[in-house]
Amino acid sequence: MTTATMPTAVTSEKAGFGTRFLAILIDSIGLAIVSGVLTAITGGNATGTGANGLSTLLGIAYFCYFWSSYGKGQTPGMRALNIKVVKTDGSQLDLVGAFIRYIGLFVSILCLFIGVIWAAFDAQKQGWHDKIASTYVVKA
Repeated sequence: MTTATMPTAVTSEKAGFGTRFLAILIDSIGLAIVSGVLTAITGGNATGTGANGLSTLLGIAYFCYFWSSYGKGQTPGMRALNIKVVKTDGSQLDLVGAFIRYIGLFVSILCLFIGVIWAAFDAQKQGWHDKIASTYVVKA
């Protein structure tokens, strides 16, 4: 008789809303600084379309890299707080999975942050972006 084992991610302790929020705040501050410096170097206007496009591309590259297996599922903010993102089966995301999660985060924020706040009340502590990409944020 075989016994089914639950994936590690299902049994791992999930990160709470406050910890997740603090991690994204740390990352956002860092990204804002880098984006501001790059905008100044390129001679762009901080309120112009070019600066917004640069910030968007920087955010996509940053989160897709760090959420994927290349960054071991941890942004610098997540690393500072000892949490990481994993797929629901416990494996690490690939770049496509990380991009899907980023698009889900954009949708979650676009809907008046309801999709992000959802993680505070969900039994599995998943926001909409986690549900869309089949991910958990767990303690590392």
